[in-house]
Amino acid sequence: MQLRYNYRAYPNAPQRRALAKAFGCARVVWNDCLRDRKEAHAAGLPYVKSAELSRLRITQAKLTEERAWLAEVSAVILQQSLRDLDTAYKNFFDSLRGKRQGRKVGPPRYKSKKDTRQSIRLNTNAFSLQDNGTVYVAKVGNLKVKWSRRLPVAPTSLTVTKDSCGRYFLSFVVDTEPEILPEVETDAGIDLGLSAFAVLSDGRKIDSPRFLRRAEKKLKRLGRELSRKAKGSKNRAKARIKVARQHAKVVNRRRDFHYKASTQIIRDNQAVYVEDLAVSGLGRTRLAKSVHDAGWSSFVGMLEYKAIKHGRTFAKVDRAFPSSQVCSACGFRDGPKPLHVRRWTCGACGTVHDRDHNAARNVLFEGRRIVAAGRAETLNASWSAGKTGTKVPAQRGEAGSHRKGHTTQAGIPGLRPGSTSSWEA
Repeated sequence: MQLRYNYRAYPNAPQRRALAKAFGCARVVWNDCLRDRKEAHAAGLPYVKSAELSRLRITQAKLTEERAWLAEVSAVILQQSLRDLDTAYKNFFDSLRGKRQGRKVGPPRYKSKKDTRQSIRLNTNAFSLQDNGTVYVAKVGNLKVKWSRRLPVAPTSLTVTKDSCGRYFLSFVVDTEPEILPEVETDAGIDLGLSAFAVLSDGRKIDSPRFLRRAEKKLKRLGRELSRKAKGSKNRAKARIKVARQHAKVVNRRRDFHYKASTQIIRDNQAVYVEDLAVSGLGRTRLAKSVHDAGWSSFVGMLEYKAIKHGRTFAKVDRAFPSSQVCSACGFRDGPKPLHVRRWTCGACGTVHDRDHNAARNVLFEGRRIVAAGRAETLNASWSAGKTGTKVPAQRGEAGSHRKGHTTQAGIPGLRPGSTSSWEA
């Protein structure tokens, strides 16, 4: 399986200029190739192949006066930008043909230098890890990195990202084997909510930290300060960065909370079942801010990939399943209830239920039924999860970490304590 490890990078002034040039060149190649394909489609011409675009928009473009500066960055960055465009088109076509699950994917769009996130992607031909703990990036130099954990194996690719705050990150993708945890006897159904972030079928509740709500007062003040600055001024740019940094703090706290909570749940249970919520629909209601503040989709994604990583069972219960209407004691369906009803009494057996705990128990029973019937909706929802060669894409925006009991080592990266720290890239 693939894991993604993120580290903070601290380029100096010349390196920041070189990275800005690399971001711009990758963006220009993307836009030029996208424009050619859009124009060919509008004219009724065949789909322009990648080989033709590479020859016209990279190789020959470097020889022209208006695109000569493309030669000042690594050719790997330009080729990877074209490959990313091919992937975007493939996802779009697969979505149209019904080959891609999930939400519909739109066609690729043009990139702007005003986008808050800029990135380049490199393969092993354009970067290497040095003995002194720096990372060499072709035509940029040796980047200083804050190593918060060791890489388990040599990385296969690197993405250099600049976020809206002006921070730089290095994201390594590594291919590793699943770390199968010892089997346990317990399993859990999870009911996600707003008053409590999650309620487990055994009665445990995880309180909702509401990071955005807690930072709302400061964000409003910073937003007012930003609105008073003249557009295009340096003071407005400084105020925008302050707002972006505050939002980044909220995102980081939420991600850390999701990571720790999902890890604990996966370690404590052999099987985990969760309701497949319509987050995009709830995000268009009056509860939108609270729904996005909770970050259910991110949390469920972490549960899913960690189940594969650690050999656990994971399954989603269909969102149409009436988990809040059925009595978990006798199975009697007592009908829908408004949200303000948090406790109710079963009309058949007289059991008094906590709404969320009852829903979590029903999710547990339905999840067991789905797995037993062999109709689980996820690739890893079987008792052999994590024990097969299932290819799992690296999760975006989350760094990997080692198993409990392994020490975190900062400084020069390495395969494991006592091993060499220099890799041939």
